[in-house]
Amino acid sequence: MSVLVTGSIGIDTVNTPLGKSENCIGGSAVYFSMAASFFDEVRFVGVVGQDCPFDLAKVFSGRNVDLRGLERRSGSRTFRWQGTYMGDMSQAITDHVEFNVLAERPPIVPEAFRDSRYVFLANTNPALQIQLLDQMHNPVFVAADTMNCWISNHGEELKKLMQRINAFICNDGEARQITHRENLAAAGKELLNLGPRVVIIKRGEHGSTMFSKDGDIFMLPAYPTDEVKDPTGAGDAFAGAVLGYLSSVDKNTGMSLRTAMAYGTVAASFAIEGFSLSGVSKIGRGDIDARFEHLRRYTQF
Repeated sequence: MSVLVTGSIGIDTVNTPLGKSENCIGGSAVYFSMAASFFDEVRFVGVVGQDCPFDLAKVFSGRNVDLRGLERRSGSRTFRWQGTYMGDMSQAITDHVEFNVLAERPPIVPEAFRDSRYVFLANTNPALQIQLLDQMHNPVFVAADTMNCWISNHGEELKKLMQRINAFICNDGEARQITHRENLAAAGKELLNLGPRVVIIKRGEHGSTMFSKDGDIFMLPAYPTDEVKDPTGAGDAFAGAVLGYLSSVDKNTGMSLRTAMAYGTVAASFAIEGFSLSGVSKIGRGDIDARFEHLRRYTQF
């Protein structure tokens, strides 16, 4: 099987209490692909400007990532983000953002990719996510992410997107912003009413919670890591492992979703241990599986 991802490729500058990383590679599609590639082939769809300093073929060297959907757009500039984490680093403060190429037309999904059964619409304008989804041929499982600026400024398009996806993955702040509910159980149920059959709410150091339309609720703590250098991309790594695992087993209900969340939790725990991609790019599938077994033992009672 294979999983298709479309989302941002970024030039990031990140400040945390433990240091600073300037002009490093980032973006939702990049973190997602690195994590998903531990489980299945990744079909990468994204666009950069002519100023992009990164060679993604080298970034993903040795990984099962198909870059035929990568477009370098002449005359455009790459998405840039600068953010700061303080205190417990639970939330980034956006210091500066340049949407650049993300404010233009979406990339074209190659014809060879359009039969993908598992699709992740990573964080971008929901109108663009819909346009990208329109290019696909009957996927069996589509998941999407979003962020606060799209919720505030493109709420109607987001609601249209929610009606067309199988799973919605967001953090607790985004869940509350969309539903205006402080209680996350109530927020999860309201998100289900907007269309998806599965909602996964990420809660940072407090783990994640899944709600489904069949009444299933599953809660998982975060992996107990004592080294948090840079939380950027952890949520995308989480989503990458979730979709990558589901695609690898070609199942998306019941225990497969719970197992996928556990793998997502593990991938995120590696992502936060280094700046940019360093935490998740230096490991192998054996490291993922070993930490997965630790998490299994930690949560048994």
